[in-house]
Order: sequence, then structure tokens, then C-alpha cells
Amino acid sequence: MNTEALLGDMRRQLSDGGLHGCLLVRDLHTGEELGIDPDTQLPSASLVKVPLALATAERVRRGELDGATMLDVLPGRITTPGPTGLSRFRHPSRIAIDDLLYLSTCVSDGTAADALFDLTPPGQVAGILHELGLRGITVRHGMLELSDTPVERFDAAQAHLAHALAIDAGTGGRGHRVPQLDTTRANTGSARAYVELLQALWTPSAIHPEVAERVRGLMRNNVLRHRLTPDFSSDATTWSSKTGTLLNLRHEIGVVEHADGQVFAIAVLTESLVPAVTQPGADALMAQVARGLRDHLRQF
Repeated sequence: MNTEALLGDMRRQLSDGGLHGCLLVRDLHTGEELGIDPDTQLPSASLVKVPLALATAERVRRGELDGATMLDVLPGRITTPGPTGLSRFRHPSRIAIDDLLYLSTCVSDGTAADALFDLTPPGQVAGILHELGLRGITVRHGMLELSDTPVERFDAAQAHLAHALAIDAGTGGRGHRVPQLDTTRANTGSARAYVELLQALWTPSAIHPEVAERVRGLMRNNVLRHRLTPDFSSDATTWSSKTGTLLNLRHEIGVVEHADGQVFAIAVLTESLVPAVTQPGADALMAQVARGLRDHLRQF
């Protein structure tokens, strides 16, 4: 199948599966890439925890922060499905910055991330990205805002109504009645911007090698492995990734390193058009399309 036909087929698969997908797959050795709407800006959800990890690790390297510093963290006490780690704790905890970095990135713990944002506010995270030559990722707020969406105002049996609002309340200019989905107010990024970030972490760049290795290690130990992992993890590959989920948004970015030396950066950002909370088929479809693009690039 030629490239044009492949992309047309992948677009049809996404549409038939109820997804609007923005994808980019890039060979990090050759620079060859394939994408579907890779420059569309979408809310980042928990993908923003990778820039946060980068900024935190960079400040530790500079000596501005000490990873061993212990912080008192209030419990999140969130009871709705989804949040992890300290976000579900009932009692205060005392945790080192290094361990908060692990919880934020590997477990996608929003409360841990907000403790790190208290140290390095969103504007400073954005500033460090710009210092490192990384553009296209906007960091405007912490994670607490993501725990106050319409889904928290419905009981479990009515959660689909929050997803229906997420699907139907947007505007043509990507504004939205739900502020967390409004690209003028939310943390945002495109598939291309996140692939640029991955390339800077996996290949020589303005990011210090120690910092890059730290963030790669965190992504390698990501415990949320239900989305793209089944199609990119094997005995002959290493898959390092970060997911992002918010209402009808399902994202994942990652790098697959093959035993033969090939390395591909992958970013899949999607909006579901199906008002349902649990959609394992959407997760599988994301992986299938991303793998199809990777397989096509790998032929050359």
C-alpha cells in the first residue's frame, strides 16, 4: 500500500471507530515521518507531566532544587474513578521531590504533579521549555483544574452525560464550554510538538544528557500500559511512554526502541465522539493506527 492510500485507510479506521485522531510517527535516525493532522492543538491532559518532569529535573541539575528535599503533601481525597496515587490518599504524606517526580510521571499522580508545580509554576515550566528550544507546548495551569470537570458532578450511572457535553459543547475555533477542553485556557500541544520533545529527549539536543536520561528512565517505568503498549512492547523492543486522559480525550506519547537499532517517536492525541467512559476499543484502535504508521516507515 502506498503512503497516500495508507493514510486514507487510517483516517477511515479512526472515523469508523468514533475517534478524531492527531498522530505523528517519526524515525529518530532518518527524520522520516508520517502523520494525520499532526499540527492540531489539543488539550494535553496528563501529557503535561512530561514537560513538568523535564523542568523539575533541569532545576535539580542546576542546583535550584534538591531531589532529597522532603515536602509535606496534603491528600487529594478524590473518590471518582481515574486519579491515582496521592490523589486518592486520605491523610497527609511527607515525600521527597525525587519520589514526587516518580509518582507524577510513572503513576500519573495529579496531586504529586501539583506539589511539583508549586515548586516550578506553569509559567516557569513553559520558560524552561523555551530556553531549551522547544515550542508548541503551552503550560498554563496545574493538575487540580483537571479534577473539577462535569464528570465529578454526575454519579457513575450518568457519567456519559459529561462525555456528551465534552463532545458537543466545542466551537469551530477549539473553544469549549468546558474550560479544561478550551485550547485558549488549557495546557495544550500538538502531536508534532510532543514528537519534537521526544526527539530532544532521545537524541542530542539542548537538554543536558543527565536530565534527558532521567526523563527517559521515568517514561520507561510508566505503569499505565493499557493503550499503545500492547502494540509496541515485546522482548525485542523497549517502549517508554506517558498517557493523558480527560473526559473524551485519550492521548499517549512514547518512543519505541528496537533491538535492531531503529528508534521511533510516536504521539497519538485523540478525541472520542462516543459518549462513554470506558472504551477499550478506542485504546486498541489508537495503537493499531500508530503501529500501522510505524510499520510503513520501518519498511524504508
